[in-house]
Amino acid sequence: MGSRREGKFGNFYETLKQRGVSRREFLGFCSAMAATLSLPAGYGVKIAEALEKKQKPSVVWLEMQACTGDTESLLRASKPKVGELILDIISYDYHETIMAPAGHQAEKSLNDVVKNLKGKYIAIVEGSIPTKDGGAYLSIGGKSGLSIAREVCENAAATIAVGNCAWDGGLAAAAPNPTGAVGVKEAVPKATVVNLPGCPMNVENLTAVVVHYLTFGTLPATDSMGRPLFAYGKRIHDNCERRGHFDAGQFVRAWGDSGHRQGWCLYEMGCKGPQTYHNCPTIRWNEGTSWPVQSGHGCIGCAAPRFWDAMTPFYRRLPNVPGFGVESTADKVGVGLAAVTAAGLAAHFTVRLAKGKSTESMED
Repeated sequence: MGSRREGKFGNFYETLKQRGVSRREFLGFCSAMAATLSLPAGYGVKIAEALEKKQKPSVVWLEMQACTGDTESLLRASKPKVGELILDIISYDYHETIMAPAGHQAEKSLNDVVKNLKGKYIAIVEGSIPTKDGGAYLSIGGKSGLSIAREVCENAAATIAVGNCAWDGGLAAAAPNPTGAVGVKEAVPKATVVNLPGCPMNVENLTAVVVHYLTFGTLPATDSMGRPLFAYGKRIHDNCERRGHFDAGQFVRAWGDSGHRQGWCLYEMGCKGPQTYHNCPTIRWNEGTSWPVQSGHGCIGCAAPRFWDAMTPFYRRLPNVPGFGVESTADKVGVGLAAVTAAGLAAHFTVRLAKGKSTESMED
């Protein structure tokens, strides 16, 4: 946990130097962040200039109805080297899972930030917020999670909702949703919120949001659901390394079959990539080495709205691929997309019917 003294007097670059990070590594990190944020070439320098001057912000991390998977993702930040440190040296003034204080001392840490740094701190929320029966299904320090979220998030400069549960209620909000679980923005409409869905969120995206905020003083541009466009602006399907097999009508039809061993498309096995927007194929997991589809398992759509209800059963094939509208069975999938011109001309589709065996209807 970053100290109050460091958070008040230190800045990112000076602290990084003290921890053995070279100027070259620092600039490399800034360039990588610019790429992750989909910024034009040259913005790495602007990020570097901003981080050299910025003082480290105070951050409070609220744990609501959650499995702590997003905290686990945070603790595994490791790519690049500076990415591991930049989240470590932020002044985490409250985080139930990793902070040393407990009981009244822990609550005092949170209250001090909300009272003394109103409008200056960043709130990060993990987990859904129960609203049924006045929020009676989650209590921390004698207060309901709902009241804590409202107090903390409404007074924060910005709130980052990490993981599906904090975004739209996640697993806890799945039918029949006995606790009335909702996401942060629904529970605290007045808060300024950016959503980082995923189960869990990828810590690279969290790092990028924090860097964007420190560099420009604002949260990154978002879609209609509050998700940053740099991370959720493109479908997994369009960046998947198995996309060529989808276009050719080459599908895995049973786990371990020859197509599976050759890396063919997992659409028939229930992959939800055609309906999910996320940058998993480009930033990946485990230090950028792999991600579920690359490792042989279909996407379960964990960054999609209400995915526990909308995407289950996870191993059932999607009835159709949004945007194509030609496939009643996987054998009819074979789509080649024509290039979209820089002038913004409308894209057109070339549909190719792939040959293969008739697909048996999937049982419920």
